[in-house]
Amino acid sequence: MSHRRIPKRKAILAGAGAVGIAAAAILLPNANASQSGAGEPSEAPRKMSAASASELLQQLGKQLGDSYGGAYYDTGKQQLVVNVVGDDDKVNDRVEKAGAVARSVRNSAASLTSATESLARKAAVPGSAWSIDPRTNQVLVTADRTVTGSRWDKLESAVGSLGDGMARIKKSSGLFKPFVEGGDAIFGGGSRCSLGFNVTTQDGQPGFLTAGHCGVAAEQWSDQQGGAPIGTVQEAVFPGEGDFALVTYDDPNTQAASSVDLGNGQQVEIKQAAEAAVGQQVFRMGSTTGLNDGQVTGLNATVNYPEGTVSGLIQTNVCAEPGDSGGALFTREGDAIGLTSGGSGDCTQGGETFFQPVTTALAAVGAQIGAGDGGAGDGGAADAGAGNAGAGDAGAENGGAGDGGAADAGAENAGAENGGIGDGGDGAADAGAGDGGALNGGAAGDGGAGDAGATAGADPGNGGGDDAGAGDGGAVQQHG
Repeated sequence: MSHRRIPKRKAILAGAGAVGIAAAAILLPNANASQSGAGEPSEAPRKMSAASASELLQQLGKQLGDSYGGAYYDTGKQQLVVNVVGDDDKVNDRVEKAGAVARSVRNSAASLTSATESLARKAAVPGSAWSIDPRTNQVLVTADRTVTGSRWDKLESAVGSLGDGMARIKKSSGLFKPFVEGGDAIFGGGSRCSLGFNVTTQDGQPGFLTAGHCGVAAEQWSDQQGGAPIGTVQEAVFPGEGDFALVTYDDPNTQAASSVDLGNGQQVEIKQAAEAAVGQQVFRMGSTTGLNDGQVTGLNATVNYPEGTVSGLIQTNVCAEPGDSGGALFTREGDAIGLTSGGSGDCTQGGETFFQPVTTALAAVGAQIGAGDGGAGDGGAADAGAGNAGAGDAGAENGGAGDGGAADAGAENAGAENGGIGDGGDGAADAGAGDGGALNGGAAGDGGAGDAGATAGADPGNGGGDDAGAGDGGAVQQHG
C-alpha cells in the first residue's frame, strides 16, 4: 500500500472558480438548456441553468483577476452572482454584459485563500475547521466543544489577526472526528466503513473508493463481517491533503456497478464525478443512517481531527454518524461529489460534516467512474454556490423524486417514499433541508444545519469498544 499526495487543483478552480450543478439544475435539469454566450450585451441579468452558469464563470473568472471575490448560483432567481472587489465600472460592466449579477464585496478570492493559509500556520488546533463561504465573502471558522481555554484563545487570536470582516467563528456543540462504517458496509481489521463509489483503475482493474482513514486502518476489506476479503487497499491518504483510499477487487472479473444503493431496491446510477458548489443540494447514503440530504456550505475546507489535519474537503450540513465513513455524497442527477470523512453531531441534532472531493481522489489514484472521464475537470465549482430557494413540488411516492423546498427554509416531509430521493429544499446558509430524504429506504433526510457526528460513543482516541469514537488511525470497533 502506498501513500501519495493529491495533485493541486487546476488554477481555474483555485483562483477563479466555477459553478457546479446546483439545486436549480437538479430540479429543473432542462431549463434554459440553450443560452446565449458570454460577453453579449444584456439589459438585465439572464436567467440560466447552473450548467450554463458554470460555463459562463469559467470565462469570466479568468478575466477578473484581483477583482474576483468568489461566486455562487442563486437558485431562486436562476442567476449567477459574481463577487467583485472595488468599484471598477469596467469590471462591473464586463460581468453584467455577460448576463451575471455583479455584487460588490470587500474581500478578494485571493485574500480569502491567503487567510485560510494563515489559519493553517497559526491555529491548527484539534477540533477546529474552516472553509470559504462566497455568500458571506468570509472564511467560516468552526470550533467544536473541545476547543476551550488556551486553544480557544489561540483560535480567536488567529481569526482576529486576519483583520475585520475577513473571518468569523462559529461554535459547534459536537465533536469533530472521522466517521467509520458506511454506505454498503465493508469490514476490515475489526472496523466497519463504507464503500463509496465503484471505479476502474488506470490499468483497467475494478475497484472502489472509500475514506482514507479506513484505508490506513486495514489493508484488506470484506463485504461481510468476518467474511473473506474481497479487496485490497492500493493507496490511502490520511491525514494530510485528503481522506481517501483506493481498494481494488481481488477478483479481476468483478462486475462493479456504477450506482449507489438507496435500499428497498432503489438505486441511483452514477454517471460522472463532479465538483461541489456552495448551496448545492446533495444526498449522502450510509448504512447507519440511510439516505440523508442537505446542502454544501463551504469548499476547500480544513478540519483538524485528533488524528491530524486534513485539507481540501467539502463542508456540508448533511447529517452523519459513526458507520458512514467513506459513504457516497452525490446529486440526484447521478454526479459523484464526495466521500464521507467526518464531522460532529448526529442525525438527531444535525451538525457539520466534511467530505473528500471525488474528483481529486480520482486524479490522485488515476481512476475513473464508469466509462466516463472521472478525473478532475474544468466543469466543477470553486467558491460557487446556490442561492436561498428551493422548488415547490411535493414529493412523489414509490421512489419518485420529490422537490419540497421553499425560499430560505427547508421543506417539511418532502421527498419520495420507499427509498427514492426527495428534495428537502435549499435552506439559507447554515440552515438546511427538513425531512427530505427517503421515508422507507433509510433515515429521512433531515439535513438541517447540523453538526454530524457520533451519537453513542466514547471520546475519540480510545479506538476500542462497540460504538466507540474514532481511535488512532481513524478506525473504531463498531458493528451497528
